[in-house]
Amino acid sequence: MPAQRLLLPRSAPSAVGVSSRAVGAFLDRLAELSVECHSLVVVRRGQVVAEGWWAPYSAQRPHLLYSLTKSVTALAVGLAVADGLLATDDLVVDLLPEHVPADASAQARRITVHHLLTMTAGHPRNSLEEAWRREPGDLVRGFLGLPFDAPEGTRHVYDDATAFLLARIVERVTGRGLAEFVDERLFGPMGVGPAEWDRVRGGAVFGFQGLHLTTEAVAALGELLLRGGSWGGRQLVPRAWVELATRRHIDSEPFIEGADDPDFACGYGYQFWRSRHGFHANGAYGQQCVVVPAHDLVVAVTAQGRSQTVFDALWEFLLPGLAPLEGPDGPDTAAGPDRLDTADGPEQDALLAERLRRLSLPLVPGTAEPGRAARAKLDAAAAESALPDGTQAAVEPVDGGWRVSLGPLPDTGTVLDFEVGHGGWRESAPLGRPVVAAGGWQDGRFHADLYVITTPHRVRLTLDPAAGTATALWSTPPLTGPRLELHLRAPLLTRPDVC
Repeated sequence: MPAQRLLLPRSAPSAVGVSSRAVGAFLDRLAELSVECHSLVVVRRGQVVAEGWWAPYSAQRPHLLYSLTKSVTALAVGLAVADGLLATDDLVVDLLPEHVPADASAQARRITVHHLLTMTAGHPRNSLEEAWRREPGDLVRGFLGLPFDAPEGTRHVYDDATAFLLARIVERVTGRGLAEFVDERLFGPMGVGPAEWDRVRGGAVFGFQGLHLTTEAVAALGELLLRGGSWGGRQLVPRAWVELATRRHIDSEPFIEGADDPDFACGYGYQFWRSRHGFHANGAYGQQCVVVPAHDLVVAVTAQGRSQTVFDALWEFLLPGLAPLEGPDGPDTAAGPDRLDTADGPEQDALLAERLRRLSLPLVPGTAEPGRAARAKLDAAAAESALPDGTQAAVEPVDGGWRVSLGPLPDTGTVLDFEVGHGGWRESAPLGRPVVAAGGWQDGRFHADLYVITTPHRVRLTLDPAAGTATALWSTPPLTGPRLELHLRAPLLTRPDVC
């Protein structure tokens, strides 16, 4: 894999007032809580002070960001507004008239771009699935045809379909695909390069999920926001739009009713969340871009876990390890009385750097048992199954590891072949997207972890030759559906409602 172009300068933590011990305590807390972290980049005063990837994840690979995509879509809206092509009080029915149902309600005809940005159209729940069921093939029409239970602009309800509509609006007024528009106006000038986006089967990007970026690119996006839309001396996004998008417009509630998620209950902006310290763009399973202006801090995280757990660890362990910033109003003391001693030096910095270099997810324990092959049929009774029932699974020893074959799949005839390492990772790409895997024999059963490495997800394959059965279970099922085959193609193409 080619060397990655650095987007941000580097610094020792102690040189910019970051305690390496505080970063270490943050990592300890994540490990203690069994958060499966995949990457971390910490930026202070515009410089990367800590960065690490848990093998087999690596710095060069773009990572699926799920709903963090929504915040990028909102920035694209801001660019269209700055170009005079759009206004936040424009009506959706005027912007996308061919998608308006004949019986659209008066409230549907009053929905504006602002209501989409703040998720305040007035629907009682996330409308994505219901809108698609109502109008297969025309999600915009389905959205506008659904009943409302609150006046527009009065209540925030998290709704993926709003960003889908925003993406279509940007495309309409600019005459460009959203991905191409963002690449030209934002990612290209930043040096990020053309980004990968998952798409609906018609070819359009989702707008509400599906963007893939490296972790450093996520951190660079946070740095752009922290600097009011400026990058390298160029104003890529108007400062006024960044301020408007990241401030609180409406009260917000956690995704799950009754959940104790305080950093999702601080208000909602334009497809950005307010938090207890600053604001954030957030994607499912812990894809995070956290911006804390009071501390000149950006933290980018990719993971398979619960975002609030990461926030709690950030505020408890990292924030107290930041030296005060001197400003016109005196030292910053926002971290409170529990601030740690931040007088770390080169020795502590070196220890942290070495720890970050050695990060790794656990390899599957077990023996190699050279020469042992096995076959079984897949049992797909569990909801987390990645493959259809009855799929043939075969394990064959190859070069100190294994080749795992899954298939032919009952409905498509596709055979998926994976390389699996023993005591190390092996990479293969049966349908285009890479999978990194390791395995071993334990108590007569073969186990392998298959990481779909550009996503947060992995499949645990277990094959029991004595019973003649196998399972292939997602650790956390992808939001775009459980079929493994779907997630091995780039870009992923599917219906928008399955997300």
